[in-house]
Amino acid sequence: MSVSSEPSCAPSPFDHARADVILRSSDDVDFRVFKLFLSLASPFFETLFDLPQPSEEMSTDVEMKDGLPVIPVSEDSKTLDPLLRFCYPCTLAEDPALEDFRDVINVLEAAKKYSLDAIEQTVCKSLFNPKILEENSLRCFAVACRARLQDESVLAARYTLREPQVPVWFEEIELITSTELLALLTYHRKCATAVLALKNDLSWITAEYRQWRAVPWMVPTGSNRWSCDILSTTGRYPVFDGCTVAQWWETFMDSTFLDMQEKPCAETIRQNVDKAIQTIRRCNCGNCSSTVPAGLREFATLFTNKAEELIAKVSFLPCNT
Repeated sequence: MSVSSEPSCAPSPFDHARADVILRSSDDVDFRVFKLFLSLASPFFETLFDLPQPSEEMSTDVEMKDGLPVIPVSEDSKTLDPLLRFCYPCTLAEDPALEDFRDVINVLEAAKKYSLDAIEQTVCKSLFNPKILEENSLRCFAVACRARLQDESVLAARYTLREPQVPVWFEEIELITSTELLALLTYHRKCATAVLALKNDLSWITAEYRQWRAVPWMVPTGSNRWSCDILSTTGRYPVFDGCTVAQWWETFMDSTFLDMQEKPCAETIRQNVDKAIQTIRRCNCGNCSSTVPAGLREFATLFTNKAEELIAKVSFLPCNT
């Protein structure tokens, strides 16, 4: 017959000797907490602690430990710990850094359950840091819309441009309305259209690079022409002083604009730059391999800045205010 193990103790500040109640997590971790802090943070806890509290002399079903009542909760210790830290004053516990989407959602659900309204807003906003947004932009967007966080929903929408124009199903999609989803799809399409203006008007390139000598890696000519270069014959891209751009660069531009119709963001440009550099290096040309990477990365900065300028002009108002 197996013997259940003794519950473990939570770390500081939830091990204080003068605490007056114990919250026991679902994974058997005891949090020694002060009723006052929790009551001030939540009317749920205030009501709970206003009820007559048992003592060791009373015959009740409530477990007692070290003279304190033990209240079991359904949250595990990984969720309960940050939730309680938000409830405590900053002199005893700093707000925890939540950097995993699922951890944030679990704490957010617990905050809703225990009527921790102010903490709910704080926890919700912790979703919107780059680390979480880059991997969970659609999920963050859904949470922001549900919580009516206007600025956060706009920020998350911007990060969703890294996703396909028609997103795959994600669990939190049920949190948003069809109107909000349509607004997101429309925003994505408008951003893609805005970026296409850079292909239709190439003056942003010729204004930056006025002569071929400024971009010998893009416009190989004379002694700068290398064996791996094939010149473009389509005329789709600018001619510098009568010199034609390299075919590989034209292919890079075509594929980048095509990809940006699906994902109109800086990350698309960076990924295509990396692919182009890998292609050049496979040519095993000493001149290309040493010159193209630096030149192309410098050009990528210009390309990215221009694309982001256009995307920033596209407005997005998903949430009802």
